[in-house]
Amino acid sequence: MNTKFKLAVVSTALMLAAGSANAGCAKGAVAGGVVGHVAGKHGIAGAAIGCAIGHHSAKKKEKQQQQQAAAAAAAQNNAAQANNAGKTRK
Repeated sequence: MNTKFKLAVVSTALMLAAGSANAGCAKGAVAGGVVGHVAGKHGIAGAAIGCAIGHHSAKKKEKQQQQQAAAAAAAQNNAAQANNAGKTRK
């Protein structure tokens, strides 16, 4: 095995061990590495760029999900307040 391959294997293992801190990185690195290799023996550079893009995409998706959850909670709270406003005290 050559040195670059060993380095790629070790860095991939470390990325996977880090867990959710590198969300999307492993998937992006694999895709970027393949594309970089096919595009002209630039697998390492492709993996690095793919990792960055995958991590960015995962963070964006997570932020959208949090915003949707907050909007749903606010809508539910508004509906509960509207129901309580219609009731009269005796």
